Amino acid sequence: MTSIITFKNITKRFGARAVLDHLDLEIPRGKITFIVGKSGEGKSVTIKHIMGLLKPDEGRIIVDGIDITDFEQEELRQYRKKFGMLFQQAALFDSMTVGENVLFPLKEHTKLPLDEMLKRVEMTLAQVGLPNMQHKFPTELSTGEKKRVGLARALVSRPEIILYDEPTTGMDPLVSEMIDELIVRVNAEIEGITSIVISHDLKAALATGEYIIFLYKGKIALAGAPKDFKSTKDPVVRQFFSGKVEGPMEFL
Repeated sequence: MTSIITFKNITKRFGARAVLDHLDLEIPRGKITFIVGKSGEGKSVTIKHIMGLLKPDEGRIIVDGIDITDFEQEELRQYRKKFGMLFQQAALFDSMTVGENVLFPLKEHTKLPLDEMLKRVEMTLAQVGLPNMQHKFPTELSTGEKKRVGLARALVSRPEIILYDEPTTGMDPLVSEMIDELIVRVNAEIEGITSIVISHDLKAALATGEYIIFLYKGKIALAGAPKDFKSTKDPVVRQFFSGKVEGPMEFL
């Protein structure tokens, strides 16, 4: 497995509690990786470390062969251009049209000519299944369409890594399945892109993920392919994936 992101002995404490506890983690390049675990187990803290929004108390973070642990603000600003992010609620600007929402990161972070930016917006919207939608406003869109626009905005800058933050939380089953299919299609169609999904959706993780990392008590309880999770005998992992309260897993 060729890794694009490596955590080496990462520890992050908030007060007396170690949310990440000497965590060793690898995310494979070019794959769809799901990071799962119950609330409070460090999924979001892990993503914030990857983005450089938090610095570890101990350990090193290597991304694409470069140690980013001690990056200063300007280095982090440049580094974050590697990423696109689909937020949980899509986070669109209601006062902007769909086209303006997708155009926003290009205007903020590139010096491309306007006509080239507009062509890229059109192409990216078509890529997520929303051709000719530039002139609509977010209030005119369905929940699924808003998610697609959010994904187009994340993709338009052509990132190397795309982060999905709970992409199907609160969605009905049909919309959830559509988003899962879109994640798979985007990862297949864009050469070299790496997808990282933070999720509670265990069905999606097993059906969509190529690699799954299960966090428990600040460490990895199990990491591997979906088949490894389906066949594991680990009682904590089995309890989480069965959705049962009874078992060895501790609840705060």
